[in-house]
Order: sequence, then structure tokens, then C-alpha cells
Amino acid sequence: MADENGRRRWWEQYPSYSLAYEDIEFLNRDELRPVRLQLELLKPEMILSEHNIRSTIVVFGGTRIIERSKAESSVSRIKKRLEADPGNRRLKHRLAVAKSILAKAHYYEDAKQFAAIVSRETQKPIQREFVIVTGGGPGIMEAANRGAHESRSVSIGFNIVLPHEQYPNRYVTRDLCFRFRYFAIRKLHFLLRAKALVAFPGGFGTLDELFEALTLVQTRKVRALPIILYGTEYWKKLVDFDFMVSEGSIDPDDLKLFKYADSPEDAWRIIREFYEKKTNSFSVEGL
Repeated sequence: MADENGRRRWWEQYPSYSLAYEDIEFLNRDELRPVRLQLELLKPEMILSEHNIRSTIVVFGGTRIIERSKAESSVSRIKKRLEADPGNRRLKHRLAVAKSILAKAHYYEDAKQFAAIVSRETQKPIQREFVIVTGGGPGIMEAANRGAHESRSVSIGFNIVLPHEQYPNRYVTRDLCFRFRYFAIRKLHFLLRAKALVAFPGGFGTLDELFEALTLVQTRKVRALPIILYGTEYWKKLVDFDFMVSEGSIDPDDLKLFKYADSPEDAWRIIREFYEKKTNSFSVEGL
């Protein structure tokens, strides 16, 4: 409120008088971190429940894997620059990377197709099961959200605050686009409703999420669920799980915690078969 001259009353000028939940500076103090963690847990939980999101399928993968047309354009642009400056070592390196990204462009299409297959077969407006959830960013995440979007289904994006701002891709369902400050709470939400996890080729972030999920299932902190490494050649070259067994780092049975897939249909089949064995017949309503 203000007085007759339009000035704020003296007590309104002091932060101590502000309501605690309206005082952003107060809420951002280190001592309020437990409260912020709780709020970050509650907000998505309540919104997802309000939208009848019963279960999800998590799709991880690299931000740098883009659709083929964009990857081809990138290679073409760098080639032209290199023709004008053939001795440029930096451009040669960039061209090699661009060609590598182009070689993996099919994963973008596969992620899109996988999300479309799952969404078409499982989603219903009243009881939404197996909803695609990603980190909300570009690359494979965009592809998965896009597949759901183009099949007229909802999908979720769990974005994170980073030093270099990460913006949501345009295919995330508007009401299900979230942003987290804390990685820990974001990771928790990825797995709270997860019925399966599909890891496409990616970098540190993908490996982080994958190995955390494997550890949680291995230690029985979460119930068993299908964990699929999409792209057998990529994953077997990247991680030598057999070597880990031979070294005694993991048990042979730990290799049963995940499966490989090389097509969208194969990945979906693995998920269906997992739940068919548990229920004797695959029924989304019965999960």
C-alpha cells in the first residue's frame, strides 16, 4: 500500500516486513536450501499428478546428435571454409567431428520413431502411461519429445539450470516443461515414475544418468526395470562391461541389468516382453 502521496509506507521498505514466501532474497539464502529442495520436489510431483501422468519412459542421449539435414549442412559449411583455408588444423578437426555427428544422425530419427511408437500405443487422456520424458534439451532429447509431439501425445521435459543456459526444445508439452536447480531432485524425478530407461549414444550426462540407474537397480534401491543401451556398436566400444566382469568389478549377473537394441521396434519389444513376463500379458492399464 501507499500513502496519499503515492509513497510506500515506512514499514514496507524493509525486507524483514515482507512475507517469507514472497521474499526471494530470503528464499535464496543457504539456510533455506532444504526448503528449496522440498519445493523442487513438490512442484513437478503435483503438476504431473494433476495431468494424470502415471508412468514414464526415460530417454537419454547426446545433445550433439542432430537430424540428418542439419548435420549435412554443417559438414557442407565446414568443407567450404576448409577449401578456402586448406591448412587450417582447427577446421580439419571440426570437419572430422561434424562427419562423426553426421554418421550418428540416424539415432535422432530412431529416437523420434521410438517415442512415436510408445506414445501411440500407450497414451490415453485420462490415464497417461509410459509418457516420454527427457532432459528437455536438444539432440536426442529433442528427437524423443518430437516423436511424441508428432504422434499427438504429451511428453515431459526436465530442464536444468546451467552456467550456459539450456533452453527447452520446442516439442516438449507446454504444461509439462520443468526447470530444476538441483541435479539430485531432477534425477529423482526421472526415476520416480519410470517404467523403462533407454540410453542413446551420448556424453558425460548420458553416462551419469545411465550408471546411476544401473547402480540403483543393482543395489535394489529402485525396482527392476528395462534399461536399454541403444546402439550396440557404440556402447560396446564405449564401455567394456565384460572387462569389468573379468576384473571382478561387477558380477556376471549384473550384465542382465541391461539389454542392447538397434531399432525402435526392438527397444519397444524388450520393454513389452519385460512386462509380459511379470503380468503374463502386456496391458498398460494393468501396470
